[in-house]
Amino acid sequence: MITEKEKAFLDLLSKQNDSFRYHLPSRQDAGHFIQSLINFLFPISKDCEKDRQDRDIKRAYALLRDKLDCLLTPLEPQLTSSKTDILNALFDQLPGVYQSLMLDARAITENDPASVGIEEVIAVYPGFTAIATYRFAHCLAHYGIPLLPRMFTEYAHSQTGIDIHPNAVIGDSFFIDHGTGVVIGETTVIGKNVKIYQGVTLGATHVSKSMAQKKRHPTIEDNVVIYANATILGGETIIGHDSIIGGNAWVVKSVPANSLVYHQSKVDVRQQTAV
Repeated sequence: MITEKEKAFLDLLSKQNDSFRYHLPSRQDAGHFIQSLINFLFPISKDCEKDRQDRDIKRAYALLRDKLDCLLTPLEPQLTSSKTDILNALFDQLPGVYQSLMLDARAITENDPASVGIEEVIAVYPGFTAIATYRFAHCLAHYGIPLLPRMFTEYAHSQTGIDIHPNAVIGDSFFIDHGTGVVIGETTVIGKNVKIYQGVTLGATHVSKSMAQKKRHPTIEDNVVIYANATILGGETIIGHDSIIGGNAWVVKSVPANSLVYHQSKVDVRQQTAV
Protein backbone atom coordinates (compact mmCIF):
# COMPACT_ATOMS: atom_id res chain seq x y z
CA MET A 1 0.00 0.00 0.00
CA ILE A 2 1.23 3.51 -0.87
CA THR A 3 0.86 5.94 1.98
CA GLU A 4 -0.60 9.42 1.56
CA LYS A 5 2.87 10.87 2.10
CA GLU A 6 4.32 8.65 -0.62
CA LYS A 7 1.44 9.48 -2.97
CA ALA A 8 2.01 13.21 -2.44
CA PHE A 9 5.70 12.81 -3.21
CA LEU A 10 5.01 10.80 -6.39
CA ASP A 11 2.51 13.42 -7.56
CA LEU A 12 5.06 16.15 -6.93
CA LEU A 13 7.71 14.16 -8.81
CA SER A 14 5.41 13.57 -11.77
CA LYS A 15 4.48 17.26 -11.95
CA GLN A 16 8.12 18.33 -11.82
CA ASN A 17 9.15 15.82 -14.49
CA ASP A 18 6.41 17.10 -16.80
CA SER A 19 7.73 20.65 -16.40
CA PHE A 20 11.24 20.01 -17.72
CA ARG A 21 11.88 21.71 -21.06
CA TYR A 22 14.33 19.11 -22.36
CA HIS A 23 14.48 15.35 -22.48
CA LEU A 24 17.91 13.93 -23.17
CA PRO A 25 19.64 10.74 -24.23
CA SER A 26 21.55 8.94 -21.51
CA ARG A 27 25.08 9.95 -20.55
CA GLN A 28 26.20 6.41 -21.29
CA ASP A 29 24.86 6.55 -24.85
CA ALA A 30 26.44 9.97 -25.44
CA GLY A 31 29.82 8.72 -24.22
CA HIS A 32 29.54 5.53 -26.25
CA PHE A 33 28.82 7.53 -29.41
CA ILE A 34 31.88 9.75 -28.94
CA GLN A 35 34.11 6.74 -28.39
CA SER A 36 32.59 5.04 -31.45
CA LEU A 37 33.21 8.18 -33.52
CA ILE A 38 36.87 8.40 -32.49
CA ASN A 39 37.32 4.68 -33.13
CA PHE A 40 35.70 5.07 -36.56
CA LEU A 41 37.97 7.95 -37.58
CA PHE A 42 41.08 6.38 -36.02
CA PRO A 43 40.69 2.58 -35.84
CA ILE A 44 43.95 2.04 -33.97
CA SER A 45 42.63 0.45 -30.75
CA LYS A 46 40.86 -2.91 -30.86
CA ASP A 47 38.22 -4.21 -28.47
CA CYS A 48 39.35 -7.45 -26.77
CA GLU A 49 35.74 -8.42 -26.11
CA LYS A 50 35.03 -8.78 -29.83
CA ASP A 51 36.56 -11.51 -31.92
CA ARG A 52 36.21 -9.44 -35.06
CA GLN A 53 35.94 -5.74 -35.63
CA ASP A 54 33.50 -4.55 -38.25
CA ARG A 55 35.78 -3.90 -41.22
CA ASP A 56 33.03 -2.71 -43.55
CA ILE A 57 33.67 1.04 -43.36
CA LYS A 58 30.40 1.92 -45.11
CA ARG A 59 28.38 -0.16 -42.67
CA ALA A 60 30.26 1.34 -39.71
CA TYR A 61 29.52 4.83 -41.08
CA ALA A 62 25.81 4.02 -41.38
CA LEU A 63 25.73 2.67 -37.81
CA LEU A 64 27.36 5.87 -36.59
CA ARG A 65 24.64 7.93 -38.27
CA ASP A 66 21.99 5.71 -36.69
CA LYS A 67 23.51 6.25 -33.23
CA LEU A 68 23.50 10.01 -33.62
CA ASP A 69 19.95 9.89 -34.99
CA CYS A 70 18.94 8.07 -31.80
CA LEU A 71 20.71 10.64 -29.61
CA LEU A 72 18.92 13.50 -31.36
CA THR A 73 15.45 11.94 -31.09
CA PRO A 74 14.61 13.13 -27.54
CA LEU A 75 15.68 16.66 -28.52
CA GLU A 76 13.67 16.73 -31.75
CA PRO A 77 11.04 19.22 -30.46
CA GLN A 78 13.83 21.76 -29.83
CA LEU A 79 15.63 21.33 -33.16
CA THR A 80 15.49 24.31 -35.54
CA SER A 81 15.69 22.08 -38.63
CA SER A 82 14.58 18.57 -39.43
CA LYS A 83 16.62 15.80 -37.86
CA THR A 84 17.54 14.47 -41.30
CA ASP A 85 18.82 17.86 -42.47
CA ILE A 86 20.89 18.24 -39.30
CA LEU A 87 22.36 14.74 -39.63
CA ASN A 88 23.31 15.43 -43.25
CA ALA A 89 24.90 18.76 -42.32
CA LEU A 90 26.84 17.27 -39.42
CA PHE A 91 28.23 14.38 -41.40
CA ASP A 92 29.12 16.74 -44.25
CA GLN A 93 31.42 18.42 -41.69
CA LEU A 94 33.13 15.15 -40.74
CA PRO A 95 35.91 15.30 -43.39
CA GLY A 96 36.88 18.77 -42.18
CA VAL A 97 36.84 17.63 -38.54
CA TYR A 98 39.06 14.70 -39.49
CA GLN A 99 41.58 16.97 -41.24
CA SER A 100 41.70 19.29 -38.22
CA LEU A 101 42.25 16.35 -35.88
CA MET A 102 45.11 15.05 -38.00
CA LEU A 103 46.76 18.46 -37.68
CA ASP A 104 46.18 18.37 -33.90
CA ALA A 105 47.65 14.87 -33.63
CA ARG A 106 50.71 15.84 -35.68
CA ALA A 107 51.24 18.97 -33.57
CA ILE A 108 51.23 16.90 -30.39
CA THR A 109 53.52 14.27 -31.91
CA GLU A 110 56.03 16.83 -33.17
CA ASN A 111 56.10 18.96 -30.01
CA ASP A 112 56.13 16.36 -27.25
CA PRO A 113 59.56 14.72 -26.85
CA ALA A 114 57.93 11.85 -24.92
CA SER A 115 55.73 10.87 -27.87
CA VAL A 116 56.80 7.79 -29.81
CA GLY A 117 54.44 8.43 -32.71
CA ILE A 118 51.07 9.63 -33.90
CA GLU A 119 49.43 6.30 -33.04
CA GLU A 120 50.29 6.76 -29.37
CA VAL A 121 48.92 10.30 -29.40
CA ILE A 122 45.61 9.20 -30.91
CA ALA A 123 45.15 6.09 -28.77
CA VAL A 124 46.55 7.25 -25.43
CA TYR A 125 46.87 11.02 -24.99
CA PRO A 126 44.01 12.61 -22.99
CA GLY A 127 44.62 15.95 -24.72
CA PHE A 128 43.83 14.44 -28.10
CA THR A 129 40.67 12.73 -26.78
CA ALA A 130 39.42 16.03 -25.35
CA ILE A 131 40.20 17.95 -28.54
CA ALA A 132 38.57 15.30 -30.76
CA THR A 133 35.41 15.38 -28.65
CA TYR A 134 35.36 19.18 -28.64
CA ARG A 135 35.71 19.47 -32.43
CA PHE A 136 32.66 17.32 -33.11
CA ALA A 137 30.66 18.87 -30.26
CA HIS A 138 31.47 22.31 -31.68
CA CYS A 139 29.85 21.28 -34.98
CA LEU A 140 26.67 20.32 -33.12
CA ALA A 141 26.68 23.59 -31.20
CA HIS A 142 27.05 25.48 -34.48
CA TYR A 143 23.73 24.01 -35.64
CA GLY A 144 21.97 25.07 -32.45
CA ILE A 145 21.53 21.60 -30.99
CA PRO A 146 20.83 22.10 -27.27
CA LEU A 147 22.65 20.30 -24.44
CA LEU A 148 23.96 17.31 -26.42
CA PRO A 149 27.24 19.08 -27.36
CA ARG A 150 27.81 19.76 -23.65
CA MET A 151 27.05 16.13 -22.84
CA PHE A 152 29.83 15.12 -25.23
CA THR A 153 32.42 17.51 -23.80
CA GLU A 154 31.45 16.64 -20.22
CA TYR A 155 32.01 12.98 -21.08
CA ALA A 156 35.51 13.91 -22.25
CA HIS A 157 35.94 16.00 -19.10
CA SER A 158 35.14 12.98 -16.94
CA GLN A 159 37.59 10.82 -18.90
CA THR A 160 40.48 13.28 -19.20
CA GLY A 161 40.13 16.05 -16.61
CA ILE A 162 40.03 18.59 -19.48
CA ASP A 163 37.00 20.90 -19.65
CA ILE A 164 36.43 22.53 -23.05
CA HIS A 165 33.13 24.27 -23.69
CA PRO A 166 31.73 23.29 -27.12
CA ASN A 167 31.12 26.95 -28.06
CA ALA A 168 34.79 27.89 -27.72
CA VAL A 169 36.54 28.61 -31.05
CA ILE A 170 39.85 26.77 -31.46
CA GLY A 171 42.19 26.85 -34.47
CA ASP A 172 44.14 24.00 -36.03
CA SER A 173 47.25 22.29 -34.65
CA PHE A 174 46.10 22.65 -31.05
CA PHE A 175 48.27 20.96 -28.41
CA ILE A 176 47.22 20.17 -24.84
CA ASP A 177 50.00 18.42 -22.92
CA HIS A 178 49.15 16.30 -19.85
CA GLY A 179 45.90 18.27 -19.60
CA THR A 180 44.54 17.58 -16.11
CA GLY A 181 42.74 20.65 -14.81
CA VAL A 182 42.63 22.58 -18.10
CA VAL A 183 39.50 24.77 -18.37
CA ILE A 184 38.55 26.56 -21.61
CA GLY A 185 35.45 28.75 -21.25
CA GLU A 186 32.51 29.20 -23.59
CA THR A 187 33.57 32.41 -25.39
CA THR A 188 37.29 31.66 -25.58
CA VAL A 189 38.92 32.17 -28.98
CA ILE A 190 42.18 30.32 -29.66
CA GLY A 191 44.27 30.74 -32.81
CA LYS A 192 46.47 28.24 -34.62
CA ASN A 193 49.50 26.38 -33.27
CA VAL A 194 48.70 27.11 -29.63
CA LYS A 195 50.19 24.94 -26.87
CA ILE A 196 48.60 24.60 -23.42
CA TYR A 197 49.87 22.67 -20.43
CA GLN A 198 48.12 21.20 -17.39
CA GLY A 199 46.11 23.34 -15.01
CA VAL A 200 45.63 26.27 -17.40
CA THR A 201 42.40 28.26 -16.98
CA LEU A 202 40.99 30.45 -19.75
CA GLY A 203 38.10 31.92 -17.83
CA ALA A 204 35.96 34.90 -16.89
CA THR A 205 36.77 37.58 -14.34
CA HIS A 206 33.40 37.15 -12.65
CA VAL A 207 30.27 35.03 -12.96
CA SER A 208 26.89 36.63 -13.64
CA LYS A 209 23.88 35.49 -15.69
CA SER A 210 23.68 39.00 -17.14
CA MET A 211 26.98 38.25 -18.94
CA ALA A 212 25.62 35.16 -20.69
CA GLN A 213 25.47 36.75 -24.16
CA LYS A 214 28.75 38.67 -23.86
CA LYS A 215 32.35 37.65 -24.51
CA ARG A 216 33.63 36.69 -21.07
CA HIS A 217 36.74 34.67 -21.87
CA PRO A 218 40.12 35.60 -23.39
CA THR A 219 41.42 35.52 -26.94
CA ILE A 220 44.67 33.64 -27.53
CA GLU A 221 46.35 34.48 -30.84
CA ASP A 222 48.49 32.19 -33.03
CA ASN A 223 51.64 30.43 -31.82
CA VAL A 224 51.14 31.17 -28.11
CA VAL A 225 52.50 28.82 -25.42
CA ILE A 226 50.78 28.76 -22.01
CA TYR A 227 52.62 26.83 -19.31
CA ALA A 228 51.22 24.91 -16.36
CA ASN A 229 48.72 26.48 -13.94
CA ALA A 230 48.61 29.86 -15.69
CA THR A 231 45.29 31.69 -15.39
CA ILE A 232 44.08 34.10 -18.09
CA LEU A 233 40.77 35.85 -17.48
CA GLY A 234 38.39 38.29 -19.16
CA GLY A 235 36.63 38.80 -22.46
CA GLU A 236 38.74 41.82 -23.36
CA THR A 237 42.04 40.08 -22.58
CA ILE A 238 44.06 39.31 -25.71
CA ILE A 239 47.32 37.38 -25.66
CA GLY A 240 49.26 38.56 -28.70
CA HIS A 241 50.70 36.07 -31.17
CA ASP A 242 53.98 34.29 -30.48
CA SER A 243 53.83 35.11 -26.76
CA ILE A 244 54.83 32.85 -23.88
CA ILE A 245 52.82 32.79 -20.65
CA GLY A 246 54.88 31.24 -17.86
CA GLY A 247 53.68 28.78 -15.25
CA ASN A 248 51.46 30.10 -12.43
CA ALA A 249 51.06 33.50 -14.13
CA TRP A 250 47.85 35.47 -13.44
CA VAL A 251 46.82 37.56 -16.47
CA VAL A 252 43.77 39.86 -16.59
CA LYS A 253 45.04 42.43 -19.11
CA SER A 254 46.05 42.12 -22.76
CA VAL A 255 49.69 41.62 -23.67
CA PRO A 256 51.23 42.52 -27.04
CA ALA A 257 52.65 40.08 -29.55
CA ASN A 258 55.98 38.39 -28.76
CA SER A 259 55.59 38.97 -25.01
CA LEU A 260 57.04 36.90 -22.20
CA VAL A 261 54.84 36.90 -19.10
CA TYR A 262 55.94 35.08 -15.99
CA HIS A 263 55.27 34.82 -12.29
CA GLN A 264 58.24 35.96 -10.27
CA SER A 265 58.65 34.05 -7.04
CA LYS A 266 61.03 34.74 -4.19
CA VAL A 267 62.95 32.10 -2.31
CA ASP A 268 64.41 32.85 1.13
CA VAL A 269 66.76 30.20 2.50
CA ARG A 270 66.80 30.11 6.27
CA GLN A 271 70.22 30.08 7.82
CA GLN A 272 70.69 27.53 10.55
CA THR A 273 71.76 29.05 13.84
CA ALA A 274 74.83 27.40 15.29
CA VAL A 275 74.25 25.87 18.69
